[in-house]
Amino acid sequence: MTMPTADVLRPGGIKGRITAWFLATVVPPGLRLLRRLPRNIRIGKLAVVTRYDEVREVYLNDADFGVPYKEKLDVITGGQPFFLGMDDTPDYRRDTSAMRKVVLRDDIPSRLAPNTLTIGEDYVKQAGGRIEVVDYVRRLTFKLYQDYFGIPDPPGGTLPVWATRLFEFQFADGGNDKALRAEVDDIGPKLRAHIDGLIAQQKSAGQPSDDVLGRCVVMAGKNEPGFSDLQIRTALMGFIVGGPPQPPMVVPQALEQLLRRPDALAGACEAARASDDKLLAAYVFEAMRFDPLAPFMPRVARNDAVIAEGTGREIQIPKGTSVMVAFSSAMMDERRLRAPKTFDPGRLPNEYIHFGYGLHQCFGIYMNQALLPLMLKPLLKRRNLRRAPGAEGKLRKNGVFAERLWVEYDV
Repeated sequence: MTMPTADVLRPGGIKGRITAWFLATVVPPGLRLLRRLPRNIRIGKLAVVTRYDEVREVYLNDADFGVPYKEKLDVITGGQPFFLGMDDTPDYRRDTSAMRKVVLRDDIPSRLAPNTLTIGEDYVKQAGGRIEVVDYVRRLTFKLYQDYFGIPDPPGGTLPVWATRLFEFQFADGGNDKALRAEVDDIGPKLRAHIDGLIAQQKSAGQPSDDVLGRCVVMAGKNEPGFSDLQIRTALMGFIVGGPPQPPMVVPQALEQLLRRPDALAGACEAARASDDKLLAAYVFEAMRFDPLAPFMPRVARNDAVIAEGTGREIQIPKGTSVMVAFSSAMMDERRLRAPKTFDPGRLPNEYIHFGYGLHQCFGIYMNQALLPLMLKPLLKRRNLRRAPGAEGKLRKNGVFAERLWVEYDV
C-alpha cells in the first residue's frame, strides 16, 4: 500500500535535511532562551513572541495583528478571497457562516469518526504487521476528506500531490522557490477547473450528493448568501489545501513522541484497546505538544502596536513588522504549564494551543480534536507496536514535512 514519498513530497535533498535539523535542534533551545529573557527582542521588522500570555495576546488581537496569507491565496484561488486571508469583515462573517451550514459538527460522530476507524483498520490489516506511518496517515486522510468534501482525484493528477504542493507554497515556502511556484501556476488553474466541473455536474444532477459540495449546491439553489459558484469553488479549494496535508505531518510526529516514551506508549495503547477515546486523545495531544505542526505561525502588524504592555517585557511593534507567534514555545512555558518538560496526559485543554485562538482559529478544530487521535487508534490497538529496526524506525523529515516512519506490530 505504500506510495513512494517522491510521488507526494518534492525531493528535499540537503536543504530539506538541514531545515529539518534546524527546526529540531536549533529552534527549540532558541525559543527557550527568548522565553527566559527579561525583555522581548525585536530586530528591525521582525519580532518573536514566546511566552504563553504573549502568544494568546497576539492571537486574540486581530485588529492589530493580521494574517499574511492573502497574497499567496490569491495565486491559488485565482484572486478569489478565502476567509483564511480575510480580516474581520462582513464578507468574512458571511463566508464562515455559510460554510458552517454545510460542514457540520454533527458529521463528526455520525460519519467522519466511524469512517476514520474503518479506513484505518482496513489499511492496518492489509499491511500485515509492518506499515509506513506517514503514507498510512496520508492515504487515510485524503480518502476520508475527498469523500466528505466530494472532490475526487482530478483527471491526469492526484489530489494528495496537488494539495501538498499548494500547502507547501502557502505555508512553508519562505524562500519563494521558483520551481515550486511553477508547479503552483500549473496546478492552481487545473484544480479550479476541476472543481468548477464538479459543481456543474452536481447542479445538473437530479439529486445532489450528501457531501460538502452537494450541500453547497443545495444552498445555492435556495439563494443562500455565500454560495455562488466562485464562493463554493474557493471554499472547497481552501479546505483541500489547508486541511488534508496537515495530518500526515503531525500525526506521525505524535507517534514518534510516544515511541520515545515507553510508559506513554503503553498508556496510549491501553486507551486505544479499551476504546477510551477521551483518554487516547489526551495522550495524542500531549505527544503533539512536544512536536507540533510548526514552531510558530506568522502575523503582520497592521498598525503600530504594543505587546506585553505594562510589563517588563513590553515591546513596541511598528506597523508592518512580521511577528512570529511561537505557540510551540507557549506550550512549554513554565509560567502557565506545570512541569512542561514532563509528559502529562492529564493537562487541561487550555494548556494546548495546537489550533490557535481568535478570529483565525482553525476552522476544522473540532474535526482535528476528534479525528487525529482516531487515525492512530487502529495502530495503537495492535500488540507489541514498536519501531522497525534501524533508521527506518525513526521519524525522518523533509523540511517541515514528516517523510518516513516505519513501525511493526504482532498480527
